[in-house]
Amino acid sequence: MDSTRVDKWLWAVRTYTSRTAASDACAGGHVRVNGAPAKASTIVRVGNTVAASAGGRERVFEVVRIIEKRFGAALAAECYIDHSPPPPPREEYVPPLFTRPRGSGRPTKRDRRQLDRFRSR
Repeated sequence: MDSTRVDKWLWAVRTYTSRTAASDACAGGHVRVNGAPAKASTIVRVGNTVAASAGGRERVFEVVRIIEKRFGAALAAECYIDHSPPPPPREEYVPPLFTRPRGSGRPTKRDRRQLDRFRSR
């Protein structure tokens, strides 16, 4: 096998969780093959560059091997060279600044006004 559809390949290398999601990404303009927007039926061959927006970040792959069926993650990782930029650093969790004690009931009008003043700063 020397070529396959881009939606099948993206699904097989585990970029998208379903083939439907890969097809929808192609239809939405989130997939490019060799710099050109790709339809789901666009042919992918060894040596092509596939760029896809998945999971909130841009992924750039160089096709090394063509597969049409989904295999294990280790085998899927051998089918491409990842040229993606590094993911953005994770933001640290910041606990809420103002919390009400559980079971304290509904806030009074005064409490609500204090909350509104606090939030508007």
